[in-house]
Amino acid sequence: MSEDTKKLTVPIKMDYDHIQGPVSAPISLVEYGDFECPYTGHAYPIVKEIKRKLGEALCFVYRNFPLNEIHPNAQHAAEAAEAAASQDKFWDMHDCLFEHQNALDDTRLLEYARTIGLDIKKFEIEISKHVYASTINDSLTNGIKSGVEGTPTFFLNGIRYEGSWDLETLLKRLKSTIR
Repeated sequence: MSEDTKKLTVPIKMDYDHIQGPVSAPISLVEYGDFECPYTGHAYPIVKEIKRKLGEALCFVYRNFPLNEIHPNAQHAAEAAEAAASQDKFWDMHDCLFEHQNALDDTRLLEYARTIGLDIKKFEIEISKHVYASTINDSLTNGIKSGVEGTPTFFLNGIRYEGSWDLETLLKRLKSTIR
């Protein structure tokens, strides 16, 4: 491993991360993403298929990294996802946001919250008070410490993945880590 290899500075933690699959899985894939980023949106169905194909062999983690300077709705979308997480619906909101990536204004976020069955009053209060802004800022800071510069950025078993993330290439690389 070279000196400039970027490592994940904050390991996967149950009380910190949004996780699908067993933490003890032989493969961990951490994605730093932005709900409004077209590249992260392009990666969404690829990651979904990888999760389907690898099943319990994969621990997938999504961390917020909104690029607020270029994506005006990214911060609110991330806050909506975190508000959904407080009601155990992070992945429902995550999927909904990526499936409606071109419509992430506040009115739509409220509509998505209703669609996935959130307590709307609680959601509205948390969004209006920016309850999760510090959580998102923490994720951004940790991403920057790990060398994240754009989205999506993937870490495979704690090391930044620099290769292509098309389905075939990424899946082959993930499978190659299983010994």
